[in-house]
Amino acid sequence: MAVIGITPCNRLNDYLESVRRAGGEPRVLSMDVPPTLDGLDGVLFTGGGDIDPVHYRDTRHANTNEPDAARDAFELALAKLALAENMPLLAVCRGLQVINVAAGGTLIQDIPGQVNQALGHQIDSPSFAIAHEVWVSPGTALARAMQEELTDDEVLQVNSRHHQAVDKTADGFTISATAPDGVIEAIERPGARFCVAVQWHPENFWRTGEFRSLFEEFVKAAESQ
Repeated sequence: MAVIGITPCNRLNDYLESVRRAGGEPRVLSMDVPPTLDGLDGVLFTGGGDIDPVHYRDTRHANTNEPDAARDAFELALAKLALAENMPLLAVCRGLQVINVAAGGTLIQDIPGQVNQALGHQIDSPSFAIAHEVWVSPGTALARAMQEELTDDEVLQVNSRHHQAVDKTADGFTISATAPDGVIEAIERPGARFCVAVQWHPENFWRTGEFRSLFEEFVKAAESQ
């Protein structure tokens, strides 16, 4: 059984259950020790607050939340390790942003203030409420993982609770989904064993299973050592 390291956050249960139901063994990582991949077969980067823009060479926007310096340092170092070792990764919301920044990309710090005619991307309650659709790029790992859930071969209905997003995509990554307002909703690393990052929260659907195949493909890749 693949051991999946999960970065700590305030809403862990849905991540743990999603990994279990996909056939993996979840292990919550500790930020009290230096980041390591020892004993892990894959890493799941969870949602949370804003990354300090100093990490992508930007000044703080008025609406950027106070960063958690310890979490930023831990997760960015862990992401760089995992990317260097080609370890299977799945990243959610803040996790997507961590992966992009760790690989050299940048972020939009406040969608409402910086994206013209932006959709509502901050629908927090209930956690599984559908906020908008995303358009998935054909031929991507995300499209293959979610093929049974796509309508018209490219459309997914997703929940959403973020006010930041990818601006410049990191070198070596490709955009695999966008919202109708142009906001990047997923990125991935072509050629990796599995490296998919999504801006919505698929873990909230473990009871109903709409995104179970995404977690299953991640765990399957982690099992293939």
